[in-house]
Amino acid sequence: MAFTGKTAISTGAASGMGLLFAQNFANLGGNVVLCDVNKEVLNKCVGEINAKGKGKAIGVICDVRDYQQVCRARDEAVETFGSIDFMCNFAGGTAVRMQNVEREKYPEFPDVPIDVFDWGIDVNLKGPFYFAHAVMKQMREQKSGLIINIGSITGQEGDGYGMDYPTSKAGLMFGLTKSIAQYGAQYGIRCVCVSPGPVLTRAAMANMKTLLGRAAEPQEIIDLILFIASDKGQFINGENIMIDGGRNAAGRRC
Repeated sequence: MAFTGKTAISTGAASGMGLLFAQNFANLGGNVVLCDVNKEVLNKCVGEINAKGKGKAIGVICDVRDYQQVCRARDEAVETFGSIDFMCNFAGGTAVRMQNVEREKYPEFPDVPIDVFDWGIDVNLKGPFYFAHAVMKQMREQKSGLIINIGSITGQEGDGYGMDYPTSKAGLMFGLTKSIAQYGAQYGIRCVCVSPGPVLTRAAMANMKTLLGRAAEPQEIIDLILFIASDKGQFINGENIMIDGGRNAAGRRC
């Protein structure tokens, strides 16, 4: 897997799998545009990648909920590196957790303030939609590109409390990914959704059951994404790929 001369945008790239992808992609010779809202941490991550002297990295402060900021990230990628070959939508998270909602204060779904769910839908669904709309202008011109969406086992299972997350992830997994693939095919643009089960980006994920009896290491998710992006993965398009240790295949009872 070599990505010399190729350029990827990674969102949520100051931490977690967004950062891990950026590090891996640069280590394989690629140029990477790290997008995040955390300026101080983002700049540190970019500096560390560039210090290795392999692929090149730049950082762009970007709130994925703001279309103008999304377009600025696209434009900086093209101005700096000349193309956008891969778009990886990692930014996201369950709103009730990310917004520190107190379950004791808001015990059930209708009690949670609607602006909490607005945040979740905007980040998890509208963000990838915005980036797809923005970068496909460049991909259409260059007649190539791959958009990677990140789904979740929760998009299959649902969540009776934090409903924004499964709603958004299901939209990525079954609506947006197929639609982008349908439109993009005429321009050589692919779209694939990778949907993890529990991943050890947080310790709590170790408590989610899988048929393999463990949660995934983050690198296992990134390895799949890199394969899809590589020359060996070129026939994969318009699909949602579960990488969940068999959780979705397991029988579960209420």
